[in-house]
Amino acid sequence: MKPYVTDQDLHIHSHLSSCSSDPEQTPERILQYALNTGITTLCLTDHFWDPAIPGASDWYKVQDLDHIMRSLPLPQAENVRFLFGCETDMDKDFTIGISDKTLQMLDFIIIPTTHMHMPGFTIEADVGFDEDGVKRRRELYVKRFEKILSSDLPFYKVGIAHLTCPLACRQPEDGILKLIDGISDETFRELFSAAAKKGLGIELNFGAFKYTGAKKESEYRPYRIAKECGCKFYFGSDAHHPRDLEPAIGNFREIINTLQLSEDEKFRPEKR
Repeated sequence: MKPYVTDQDLHIHSHLSSCSSDPEQTPERILQYALNTGITTLCLTDHFWDPAIPGASDWYKVQDLDHIMRSLPLPQAENVRFLFGCETDMDKDFTIGISDKTLQMLDFIIIPTTHMHMPGFTIEADVGFDEDGVKRRRELYVKRFEKILSSDLPFYKVGIAHLTCPLACRQPEDGILKLIDGISDETFRELFSAAAKKGLGIELNFGAFKYTGAKKESEYRPYRIAKECGCKFYFGSDAHHPRDLEPAIGNFREIINTLQLSEDEKFRPEKR
């Protein structure tokens, strides 16, 4: 089998994402990153909540459709496919912040299960970080994943973002590992088997060199199970600043080597 080629980055933010606001993080700089590294498919995924869906937080209200469309038209270059997408969200009532109309318009949509850092919006305000809080966050992680799978979405152009993101459980230290360690292999197999059948993408977006030994295996366990279940994977740098771009390639390659990924396991957003 042909090894997985590092020719994609499908999760990148521009200065239009409020968590970036970096004037140098422009579509032109992002395209240059692709030209510098041999990437042939990019996707701009600024944070977004659709005005057609009630309930946006104050942070999301300004990141509406008119706002993210300020990046258009995207710059183009020969041999680089530059897609226009978004990173939307799911609130505490499991409402996904994008309408059917906008879904049809965008090339690729990523939805996180792990954005549990917005009390009162993505998670109930009383969910803390004690034992009970970690348990509730673990239950929400699974329910949020299940909600995505049960939604009426164009899964051929949908990805689940950063499944081991620390934002799901910022405390205690390495709280995200504590969270996922409490999810059984059986539960992960059920989730990833369903994801494989739906045909959505599983994002690989974590610090490949952050952990060693048992902690490294804890972080890789969900992705190993996803691979066993037949899921397709895509890479996302989640870059918010130019300094985050080129170094992402080394991170991607380490994950490819560790998971022994092949080209057959690559997720490619489709046009239909």
